[in-house]
Amino acid sequence: MAKYFDVHPENPQRRTIGTVAESLRSGALIAYPTDSCFALGCRLGSRDGMDRIRSIRHLGDRHHFTLVCENFAQLGQFVHVDNDVFRAIKAATPGSYTFILPATKEVPRKLLHPKKKTVGVRIPDHVVTQALLAELGEPLLSSTLLLPDEDEPMTQGWEIKERLDHAVDAVIDSGDCGTEPTTVIDFSGGGAEIVRRGAGDTARFE
Repeated sequence: MAKYFDVHPENPQRRTIGTVAESLRSGALIAYPTDSCFALGCRLGSRDGMDRIRSIRHLGDRHHFTLVCENFAQLGQFVHVDNDVFRAIKAATPGSYTFILPATKEVPRKLLHPKKKTVGVRIPDHVVTQALLAELGEPLLSSTLLLPDEDEPMTQGWEIKERLDHAVDAVIDSGDCGTEPTTVIDFSGGGAEIVRRGAGDTARFE
């Protein structure tokens, strides 16, 4: 049965955030809010967590997981970013964007796109997510909480708790989330390729 944490959207309770971070270190899979919509997240090295995300969402081997990072210093440990791409990403973050980039050796092979050796990264503009990332001290391995055969992600924490009570270990609720996933920009080919139009404005990449 999933634990339910009601977190203040502007002043997250430090004790609660600490409890969730500790559960992640112990291998928990959580549902948590972001600046686009709810997401599923686990620790980067948790193979069980990744397998559970695949199971919940019915994902194949080619799905791009996302590393949700606290800041650029952290992001730079996991992807290769040249100067031009750095400036483009810096201008758009934090925000509702996921960027696909060549991965460094810090990223477990199982997370990589099998042919491109790339991974998705993002820096969210969400107080609760940022508090959790700061407490955890490492990225969250993440995927949009979009269930199979459904067109939109769930927006209510209590509904997620009800639907996924035995599939996740914890649900963080800090109020309504949006229903639009992040905009996905692929920089792995050099230029900016818009893979998915979502919550982030694509004008700067066109």
